[in-house]
Amino acid sequence: MRASRLLSILTTLQARGRVTAQVLAESCEVSLRTIYRDIDALSAAGIPVYSERGSEGGYRLLDGYRTRLNGLQPREAEALFLTGLAGPAADLGLGAAMAAAQLKLLVALPEELRAGAERMQACFHLDAPAWFAEAEQPAHLPVIANAVWDRKRLRLRYESWKGERDRLVEPLGLVLKSGAWYLVGQVDSTARTYRISRIRTLDVTDQSFERPEGFDLAGYWRQATRRLEADLRRDRATIRLSPWGAKMLQHFISPYVRAGLQIEDTPDAEGWRQASLPIGSLYEATSDFLRLGAEVEVLEPPALRARMAEAAQGLGRLYGSE
Repeated sequence: MRASRLLSILTTLQARGRVTAQVLAESCEVSLRTIYRDIDALSAAGIPVYSERGSEGGYRLLDGYRTRLNGLQPREAEALFLTGLAGPAADLGLGAAMAAAQLKLLVALPEELRAGAERMQACFHLDAPAWFAEAEQPAHLPVIANAVWDRKRLRLRYESWKGERDRLVEPLGLVLKSGAWYLVGQVDSTARTYRISRIRTLDVTDQSFERPEGFDLAGYWRQATRRLEADLRRDRATIRLSPWGAKMLQHFISPYVRAGLQIEDTPDAEGWRQASLPIGSLYEATSDFLRLGAEVEVLEPPALRARMAEAAQGLGRLYGSE
């Protein structure tokens, strides 16, 4: 345990520069006294760790000191190469930089870890889009990525379902979801989401901005997606499902709908089971349930049942014999 902690302290100092004993204690989940002993142990081992007093003091390594990557466990070294997502990196304009970084990392690894790292690259590949869908290639993506990094405001014209509008956005981060890229940006102190393929025009301004303290991109995205699902699916439907329909339904619904699905354990005399689940608009729900054909019967709400009957009659007229 101690060897792992010493390595963690060393890599933290190397990555972050000056770090206080309190921060090290919290990250390692040990007491301040333990950190003091660990720093003494590193110094005794010849590691040039220096302490600086004062309000901005802490521990740091001698300028220019670097440790080799020989403290990595085999699985840790292999996992590093799973971060090399070639497709998204290329979309961001970082394909060459990613390849160069991986090469340097591979060279820095001890010989006994290189084979596993190279095998990890050969055995795993990320294909972000869903089946039968292509990844978007938004033209503005590399420019937006630079603006996110440089913290420069963006002036853009965005096309939503309500129409086109001009926005001055503070770009906070980028998200790749099912092959589509999204910009998370702040407008009037509120974080919002923009699909990059819907940005019609874009200008990077000279105006800098301060990133909101404590903003968590991953946390925002989780909350935003849950909120979107809840807003889009405010109503519920009661349906009957054949055995085949119950099985196929699981492949069509989102995780949010799956979490809200209530299905009876005991089938009726015909082997069908009743279920209740969240739905969106009548048009959307009708389209979703039509995918199950005659394996589903909508019971409620009455308006949705009427729309299903109307759609079934239309199909009957379309395919019926003349």
